[in-house]
Amino acid sequence: MVAGGGAPTAGDGLPRRLCLALDLHDDPALIAEYCRLHERIWPEIAESIRSAGIVSMEIWRTGNRLTMVMETDERFDGAAKAAADAANPKVAEWEALMWRFQQPLPWADPGQKWVPMECIFALGAQP
Repeated sequence: MVAGGGAPTAGDGLPRRLCLALDLHDDPALIAEYCRLHERIWPEIAESIRSAGIVSMEIWRTGNRLTMVMETDERFDGAAKAAADAANPKVAEWEALMWRFQQPLPWADPGQKWVPMECIFALGAQP
């Protein structure tokens, strides 16, 4: 589901937040179906997510733009998750189904679905 490097680590064992973006095809019927499918994802997909060290995941939507917010623990490694997903037939089936609704962001690399977002503001970093 998520490709790329692992979450930043500070060695403190605290969860790390990752935010990623993706667009859906701008079709109200497809968007409604995508949302319906996410009301209760397949159990194998939930297990794949949890077993990779993802302790919390939310997907937020405005229009056809999605933002995924993940909290990960020290077990999470994006490259290992991508490899495990590629070897899991049920995850491959889910991803093929999801691709029917999804489209890459214009600046995404070829074949890239979810694009990591850059944090540009954190209230905790303010005086």
